[in-house]
Amino acid sequence: MTRIAYLLTQDSGGPVDVTVRLAGALAESGAAEVRVFGPRPRRGAGLVDPFFEETLVTRKGDMAAARQARAAIRAWRPDVVHAQDRRAGLVSAGLATTGTKIVHTYHGVPDDVAEPWFRNVRGATPPPAYTRAVLAADAAVARVVHRTVVPAREMGRFLRERLYVPPHRMTHIDNCVDVGIANPPTGPVRKLVFVGLLVERKGLLDLLDALETTMPRDATLTVVGDGPLRTQAEGRVTRRGLGDRVRFLGFRSDVPELLLKHDALVLPSTMEQQPLVVAEAMAAGKPVVATDTGGVADMLGVPGEECPRPGDVEALAARLRALFADPDPASTGALLAMRARERFTAEVCARRHLDLYGELIAGSAC
Repeated sequence: MTRIAYLLTQDSGGPVDVTVRLAGALAESGAAEVRVFGPRPRRGAGLVDPFFEETLVTRKGDMAAARQARAAIRAWRPDVVHAQDRRAGLVSAGLATTGTKIVHTYHGVPDDVAEPWFRNVRGATPPPAYTRAVLAADAAVARVVHRTVVPAREMGRFLRERLYVPPHRMTHIDNCVDVGIANPPTGPVRKLVFVGLLVERKGLLDLLDALETTMPRDATLTVVGDGPLRTQAEGRVTRRGLGDRVRFLGFRSDVPELLLKHDALVLPSTMEQQPLVVAEAMAAGKPVVATDTGGVADMLGVPGEECPRPGDVEALAARLRALFADPDPASTGALLAMRARERFTAEVCARRHLDLYGELIAGSAC
């Protein structure tokens, strides 16, 4: 039976959540033997505990830890090693000459890469020198591993146009989320939820500015997440007179359950790839207002021009106004739930990855 080793160097975040679901689905299917190497995941660890082996590489420069992780993986003798975060990609690149097929999922660019430069807009300001060095290392890893998986097609375009990664070395496979019973809103949208780190690129301050002129008196916003922008955001809520309608929950591990209790998700980020929370909201049957960044418009199945541009508060306000006035948001929610079941289930994700692994092992790919 094919042996698949998943390598992580983080214990939380989108790459970890995807790995837990993917590895769990493959193991349950019986189509492959699976082992997850890395720190124990903070969420969903029970799904991978039966085939988990702890390896810790806590920083990029820890060569001894990287060697130990590679030794543990080699001892298990996998057919494929799939690295699922940036540091894991660097570690796994050292296994590329062992005869094992190496796959790396490119989950996202560094935080200070701006959307215009990401989209290769002429004259766009490039990121700082350190970030360009990180991207150069990403490009080198993509040339060493046997295949780079990109969850969003826009990321594939970025790797091709900015980092000059050959197209035949990339494969698009959607992320996966838990898909349960959908719960579309039963009336007009009034309970909004924002989920994400409270950092500038997530656009929470733009959302608060847009809601100041559009938010009905009976509407609320729940902010799920924490970060350095929280104090500033809470101050803006108070100054704008929204204090009785906006609440901050901090970090929560029950995001899918919280989504089911709200009417719609708003994610006005300035940079994303294929955000898991958008797929989770779709699976829950919730309308989504999100900016045209990364692969978000493709996820929602709409033209990019239907989504507000990042940083355009007026366009965001107009989209929110239309959402609050929609007499039948349940229809939108039901369509998004159907789309999520077609694209983002762990079973679909596992099947597509298994096809890729089989192709690589058969030697039909470089």
